[in-house]
Amino acid sequence: MPTFRRLLNVQKQALLEIVPVEINENYFLSESIRNSVSIDVIHDGNWIPEGFLKDQFGQSITMKMLEKDYIRERDWGASIVAQELASLLGVSTFARVNVARVLLDFGRFPGSTPPNAEHLNRFAINYPFSQLLSYSQKKKLLEEIFDQISNDFEAHLSSRQLKIAIHTYDQHNTSGTERPAVSLLTRTLGYQNNSEMPEGLFDPLYPDMLLEFTSDRVLRDRISLTLEKRGISVAHNYPYLLPEGSLEVRYQVWSFFRSLRNSFLQEFPASKGKISYKMVWEMLLDTNLRSSESEALRSFLHMYRRASDDRANIFSKAAEAYENIKHFAHQRHDALIHAYRFSTNRASSLAIEVRKDLICELDQNGLPLKPRYDNIQFICNALAEAISRYYKEDIPGKISTPTFLY
Repeated sequence: MPTFRRLLNVQKQALLEIVPVEINENYFLSESIRNSVSIDVIHDGNWIPEGFLKDQFGQSITMKMLEKDYIRERDWGASIVAQELASLLGVSTFARVNVARVLLDFGRFPGSTPPNAEHLNRFAINYPFSQLLSYSQKKKLLEEIFDQISNDFEAHLSSRQLKIAIHTYDQHNTSGTERPAVSLLTRTLGYQNNSEMPEGLFDPLYPDMLLEFTSDRVLRDRISLTLEKRGISVAHNYPYLLPEGSLEVRYQVWSFFRSLRNSFLQEFPASKGKISYKMVWEMLLDTNLRSSESEALRSFLHMYRRASDDRANIFSKAAEAYENIKHFAHQRHDALIHAYRFSTNRASSLAIEVRKDLICELDQNGLPLKPRYDNIQFICNALAEAISRYYKEDIPGKISTPTFLY
């Protein structure tokens, strides 16, 4: 039986590892399509860098202190599912965050998680580290690890059209009811409750309606139908939705603003070299909310705060640039937003939750004893078939700009 000490690694690893995959001989996707697909795992890491194993007072953070949270937080088996799915699709790699989720959750906005925070109200620095680390340690954790993972993911996703995130979740809800074998997450809590994003997260130039779904619903439903026909129960956005700080949501906002920037620069190429426009695009693409410069410009534009004397002039020019971009987007609403909303070329980002107990034999504490390869292959075959049929049958027959009831 694997021990916790061996499962938790303190040896240096790549922050975001691009894991090579041996492609199945009978893979499902053509070369042109599989090069546009990304599969990632962000919650199956086992590395805690040594610099974060002492608290703010210099005392050791022991394995015993972390064991319960580490076991609960880790998406056991997610990397095995990702590797099998990538192999079946013909995708030669998958991306894995190696940092343990108990330390850093890359699927959240930067910040410190308070004790007893609900699932959707967490920040990137996870509990108990959010209480144990000093300010300088937290700053280092975000600057040297969170930001580097962000940069690596940006490079990895820049040429991808479909992003599939593999997660695993517990068999039961806190109420004791059993969860379905698979859940597909495509919507945020803010949009579900209020049909809009919470105030102040992303720039208001981002159309709220685009977060109605982060993935093409035809893909989501094709996966649901295929799995259900094979006896694999599926739910949508259950038992929770996507947190606003999730990579799936940040990727959607980032992808839209990249698309908007490309359209704007095609019509106004002279703006490319201007500092004022560069500042605005950097602010719009700051979906991780990590840039203090972008936050200052954001507050200048939307909170009408005063800029310092040495920044007032450039901020005023940036405000003019922002208004020009805003006018451009509003003038071309149908082409840039309505068409983008239903375009088959729109980036899709889908989170797939698979029950831990179905893909691993677990002990009474939730630690995996061994993978359940038959189940993994059965589920991944169904997923691969569904994704293949989506590309071969559904996209060619899809109406890209529906008018019915819109």
